[in-house]
Amino acid sequence: MIYFVSTPIGNLKDITLRAIEVLQSADVIFCEDTRHSLKLLNAYDIKKPLLSCHKFNERRAAERIIAEAAQGREVAIISDAGMPVISDPGNIVCAELRAAGLPYTVVPGANAFLSALILSALPADRFAFLGFLPEKQGERRRFLQRYAGLDLTLCFHAAPQDIDRYTADMFAVFGDRRAAAVREITKVHEECVFFSLAAGLPGEKRGEYVLVVEGAKQEECALNSLTVREHVEHYMAQGMDKRDAVKQAAKDRGVPKNEVYSRTIDL
Repeated sequence: MIYFVSTPIGNLKDITLRAIEVLQSADVIFCEDTRHSLKLLNAYDIKKPLLSCHKFNERRAAERIIAEAAQGREVAIISDAGMPVISDPGNIVCAELRAAGLPYTVVPGANAFLSALILSALPADRFAFLGFLPEKQGERRRFLQRYAGLDLTLCFHAAPQDIDRYTADMFAVFGDRRAAAVREITKVHEECVFFSLAAGLPGEKRGEYVLVVEGAKQEECALNSLTVREHVEHYMAQGMDKRDAVKQAAKDRGVPKNEVYSRTIDL
């Protein structure tokens, strides 16, 4: 059998008994960084062959995993922290296994964004996990715009050097909203800082973050479900002149004013 095994996200004790059992019984373990995974395995006195499976060799690793399974060997797949596939390598492996008709299973466990969602105290009845944002600002803002009108709490992963530009773009697209930045989850110095997108996250940025941002208000959801023309007409019906209506609709949607104007030029 092939197992996707969740590993601790910080505290080494956050591993399940089943995960330890699977890793102990595996014939080979595929991991992102063999040096990093060795620390976890040494903590539980697990000595197994380690092979790499990271974003640069995942397709080749999938071929090796299929070959190992074809020989009847037990295979475990882990990432550096948390669940493989979720913002980590493994998705290509899943697709290749499914294409080859090979069964696999999951050994669940620690998860960073779910822990951060709880620590944020923002609504957790409905939420969306959006992972890391695109590198280029234009692509990032277009990506955020797709989710601007959702009344769901939004969860993102972010490296420390990306925090300021992420939150600036979120403010530009979403407007001001409540947010929380969570780091060092399950560790001694676990921290959850509450802030507004308008103000940005204060202080020095250190370590990997989960950003949790509140969803759109009911009125925002209703307006962003309109066409661009209907959106502008909504504000004009309230007494705004066209220029101000275009400006407000563009702000609501997180798009340039000229994009809104070009679609309402005959109003």
